[in-house]
Amino acid sequence: MRTSKISQETSRIFNAISPNPRSTRSSRTAGRSIATFALGYDGTVEVKEEQDEKTLDLTPPTVSDIEDAGHVSPPRSSRKRKRDATATATSIPRVEAAAMKTENQARWTRPRKRTKQEQADEYEDEDEDEDSQDPSDEEASSLTARTPRKSQPKLPAKRSTLPNGTITYTPPSNWATIYDTVKTFRRANPTAPVDTMGCEDLFWHSAPAPEKRYHTLTALMLSSQTKDTVTAVAMQRLHTELIPNPPRDPTTGLIQNKTSSLTIQNIIHADPVHLDQLIGKVGFHNTKTKNIQRVAQILQDQYAADIPDSIEGLTSLPGVGPKMAYLTMSAAWHIDVGIGVDVHVHRITNLWGWHATKNPEGTREWLEGWLPRDRWHEINKMLVGLGQTVCLPVGRRCGECPLAGKGLCKGEVRGWVKKEAGKRGNVKVKKGGEKVEVEIESELAVIKGEHGGFLEERRSEVKEEVVG
Repeated sequence: MRTSKISQETSRIFNAISPNPRSTRSSRTAGRSIATFALGYDGTVEVKEEQDEKTLDLTPPTVSDIEDAGHVSPPRSSRKRKRDATATATSIPRVEAAAMKTENQARWTRPRKRTKQEQADEYEDEDEDEDSQDPSDEEASSLTARTPRKSQPKLPAKRSTLPNGTITYTPPSNWATIYDTVKTFRRANPTAPVDTMGCEDLFWHSAPAPEKRYHTLTALMLSSQTKDTVTAVAMQRLHTELIPNPPRDPTTGLIQNKTSSLTIQNIIHADPVHLDQLIGKVGFHNTKTKNIQRVAQILQDQYAADIPDSIEGLTSLPGVGPKMAYLTMSAAWHIDVGIGVDVHVHRITNLWGWHATKNPEGTREWLEGWLPRDRWHEINKMLVGLGQTVCLPVGRRCGECPLAGKGLCKGEVRGWVKKEAGKRGNVKVKKGGEKVEVEIESELAVIKGEHGGFLEERRSEVKEEVVG
């Protein structure tokens, strides 16, 4: 409220002559200021002030117990941070903090990481300890729970050159364990097409030895870029249908297959169109038809109706490469002068981490450097069968592989679970506008559907029958 100048001067005069002048304009001293103007006031009368109900007493209560003193919150300080006081009270001297940091670093220093060679040596020492363990302790050790072994070190093969120029190879780690495991698995599961329809098994069993060798060479020429099943069918047609009018049994009229029609003379005199029809299912059949007839003429003129017995002679034939030559020497002549490496052997050995090669020829060079010679013949069929059944080029079935969970395969896909076919299925069909659901559980078929507005469920046995 705004006052006049006269009122202000009057108030100043009264304050000057008053023995208890008013110093503030607060409401708490208003009663005392008014009392000074009372009639007969001589300054000895004490005015009793009443505390304003609206005024809050923020002073902390008196503490009688020392245990309660710790729970009393200190008075609120100003918002400005007292940097000097805080730093003095709470901070740690720089020299002392640096000493603590150095001590912690020395206490928690990470141990040195072991190299792959040290890990490999450790696993070899563990294997030696297991071999030298007393048989009587096996029962006790089997009772104790052992943690599963982690992934074992996978060191590839190494090649080095000696001062005299000789090239030496160091085998990859754990190669013998991998090889023997897969070999045992393949012997127990001979279900691959190469086990029954491989090129070394497609000769005519009653034919002479030179003709058997020629049959093996012809099968290998047809197998390029072709599946084993298609090659087997083409070879069977060459054995039985190469002659336009084969001899037939006079009583039954059936073709007499006592001898094979696949000979060098019959190939030379065969009609190219007829020959192409017999092998029309294989890959690049037109080119192979020409090469087969050219090879037959060369064998007739230069090798006395037999096949060459050397890698140089075989690779000189049209349509015969290094892989076919090494496989022919091994299967036909039973001489292991090299390893026949195809796409399966090249792909699987690289997946195992044995080496890192870019083509099958490079893989052959590395394998021949360190693999024992007595395994050169069997490795091709073993790995081809594994690649046809388990380690497929697309969609590897790592759960069915004998190396699964052992930490030996570098290319293992972890978490793969084998799916059991035929155990449970779900088929939904519509019959007469009604929806029917069929669930197959083991050997029972559970049929669910609506009939007349009611849900029905029937179970019936599932039987397999051969029709036709």
